Amino acid sequence: MAVVLRFAPTGMTEATYAECLNRLEAAGSGSPPGRLYHVCFGDKNNLRVSDIWDTRENFETFSQTLLPILEDLGIQGEPEFLEVHNTIEGVKAASTAG
Repeated sequence: MAVVLRFAPTGMTEATYAECLNRLEAAGSGSPPGRLYHVCFGDKNNLRVSDIWDTRENFETFSQTLLPILEDLGIQGEPEFLEVHNTIEGVKAASTAG
């Protein structure tokens, strides 16, 4: 069953987020199997993340690479997991730039 992961850590700035992404890419986990969507948002000195995963188990596999990176960067916090009950895909609006 799909899950939403919400993560509001302490210590995640633009710089630490960028470094985390670089290290995940270097480890071959920049686009892990099972992660459907990833969004990073918020104040540049206090970023948050929301992901949608196809299963919690796939996140748990990815976390074996992610957690040591977060620890090394001093990013702390516990993710919140919520079961997905429904999804509705949107349609991108046509560009109005001309």
